[in-house]
Amino acid sequence: MKYLLILLSLIALIVGIYFYTNNNKSEQNASEINTSDTQQEVEVADVAKEQVEIPTPPVARKQPHEMTIHDHKRIDDYYWMRDDKREDPEVLAHLEAENEYKEKMLAHTKGLQKTLYDEIVSRLEKDNSSVPYFKDGYWYYRRFETDKEYPIYARKKESLDAPEEIMVDVNAHAPEEGYFAISGLQLSKNQQILAYGEDQSGRRIYTIKFKDLNTGEMLKDELTNANSNIVWANDNEYLFYLQKDPQTLLADKVYRHKVGTPQSEDVLVYSEDDKQFYTGIGRSMDGSMLVIAHSSTDTKGMSILDANNPTDQFELFYPLEKGHEYNLAKSGNDVYIRTNKDAQNFRLMKSNFENKDDFSKWVEVIPHDQDTLLQGVTAFNNFLALSERNGGLSRIRLMDKATGDFTTIPAQDKAYTMYMNTNVDPDATTVRYSYSSLTTPNSIYDYDLASGKSELKKQDKVLGDFDADNYASERISVKARDGKMVPVSIVYRKDQFKKDGTNPLYQYAYGSYGATIDPRFRSSILSLLDRGFVYAIAHIRGSQTLGRHWYEDGKMFNKINTFTDFIDVTDGLVKEGYGAKDKVVIAGGSAGGLLMGAVINMAPEKYLGVASHVPFVDVVTTMLDESIPLTTNEFNEWGNPKNKDSYEYMLSYSPYDQIERKDYPNMLVTTGLHDSQVQYFEPMKWVAKLREYKTDDNKLLFHTNMEAGHGGASGRFKRLEQTALEYAFFMDLLEMDK
Repeated sequence: MKYLLILLSLIALIVGIYFYTNNNKSEQNASEINTSDTQQEVEVADVAKEQVEIPTPPVARKQPHEMTIHDHKRIDDYYWMRDDKREDPEVLAHLEAENEYKEKMLAHTKGLQKTLYDEIVSRLEKDNSSVPYFKDGYWYYRRFETDKEYPIYARKKESLDAPEEIMVDVNAHAPEEGYFAISGLQLSKNQQILAYGEDQSGRRIYTIKFKDLNTGEMLKDELTNANSNIVWANDNEYLFYLQKDPQTLLADKVYRHKVGTPQSEDVLVYSEDDKQFYTGIGRSMDGSMLVIAHSSTDTKGMSILDANNPTDQFELFYPLEKGHEYNLAKSGNDVYIRTNKDAQNFRLMKSNFENKDDFSKWVEVIPHDQDTLLQGVTAFNNFLALSERNGGLSRIRLMDKATGDFTTIPAQDKAYTMYMNTNVDPDATTVRYSYSSLTTPNSIYDYDLASGKSELKKQDKVLGDFDADNYASERISVKARDGKMVPVSIVYRKDQFKKDGTNPLYQYAYGSYGATIDPRFRSSILSLLDRGFVYAIAHIRGSQTLGRHWYEDGKMFNKINTFTDFIDVTDGLVKEGYGAKDKVVIAGGSAGGLLMGAVINMAPEKYLGVASHVPFVDVVTTMLDESIPLTTNEFNEWGNPKNKDSYEYMLSYSPYDQIERKDYPNMLVTTGLHDSQVQYFEPMKWVAKLREYKTDDNKLLFHTNMEAGHGGASGRFKRLEQTALEYAFFMDLLEMDK
């Protein structure tokens, strides 16, 4: 039987060769007779060749990694991609392969990317500068020089006509390539020693450096592994700074440094043992009080120290209590306390230092308002400036301390943002604030309390043919599936928009940590609006747009509302004719990247394209690992998956865990290799698993900036390359080539 099978196989092979040879001869004869058929075959062959030349996406190897908790087992085939040192050759090679694949897939858009980039950059005022402010005998400001990537920090003594003193020219320090940032500039009380943090990796691990502004020389002092948060005591000798845990990157230790001494002699003045807390440091406007801020998701408070006695001990102003959040604004001998005790949207109270830890002796200044969120307080000597949110929009109210009368600084748009700018003089009779809307470039005003008028100090220039009258913005509400009304801010170009459901729609949101994405001007968006896009910001739950309850209703066991709000806004905008249902593109970053991941798992058919930047997508695995930066501080935001109920709820929406074998939209995913907030391996794993599971032929492109962190490239122009990339990606999907 064995030999019979071999014989039959040989016969079949011989017959096959015979027919193959004769068929080739027949095809050759036919080609000599019929040249038109030959031409057709050549064209078919060319098409086949083009198909063969389409780049093949990188396929990651699978190495099962088993994780079991609460009697539930998960298998993560791409867990191996995590490399905390960022040195693994296989990991780096795969990231480079993804970058190369992205480049090939978007090679035909290079011209469009350049057009968009040049367009966006051309609108910028190249020699832009900040509005100077006066402090202790000097005018301070920041400026840019034409075509330079980084700012110059400078000052002038007494008069703006005086010679310029350059404190730091960041361009002179930054390398030609790679990431570089200077942050946290702080001057000693005598204005002569400048301290600042320098980051050369994008991981937000700083080295604090010191410069003698009298001589222009750098001091020998260097404080490594630090946060850029710095405060000086009033003696011009001592400085307080934060050191980071090298693994979790939590800034959990406050040190006191004496100028001229080695870092090894620095004194530890506070150590945060509860890993659910962030730690920060600051000082009162009058410079008399130093503070350590203690902040978890739902508990906040402050410790205080007389700035004139830096070697004394910090002490809590009021004991920390779970669920109680308070912060301080000092004015003379009084301390104003913004507190949520018995006040979900916060209220303002007043105390003195003698009664600081006796709540019964605090005096209420501004009561709780269920319709108004008290976001912050700036205490001047004669008045208070209240940063509030009412009806979903920000505002600034001023309270005369002597009379108790209130004044609201007026706004001129339906959708806008207003917030406090640089205010350094407690004796001031004016308030400096910023104002912007979807059609109004960022503007700096000084509001005079006596006249009740705002003086425009500076408005960002938009170069080219920009005319605000060409654009219109709206503020609408869309009903969510549970009946809640979700605010939406919209902008479009008037002559490019018809409310008939034909325009492409770009929808953006964030929706976590109580962070509110206000409707402010972005000159880059003009490149889309001028091409007919409608741009919409969905103010979904998880933000504080409508008050504290809006945040509470979009976190922990209510997190699903964040995602369904976003989807419902899409449906509402399409239904109302703001965009075409087959032309909806969406974008989000970080926790907004989580939003993108959840949305495409829940309703992938609603979106043509998705841009997900530095996305937090592996929710459960990350939150189970307390060695990963920032994990422990966020248990009260997402939940602690070591608790079974939290584990099951988080697993139900975790984008990485909920990937299914189905069609997904076209996607552009970006990250930074040195990201300190969302580690690169989360999006890396996510893309690899999506490639394995998705059943469509849509684009899935992944770009890693091998030199940057969470915020992307560091230069002001360099970072716009990613904006142009995203816009070109969306326009290409819509077959818009210019």
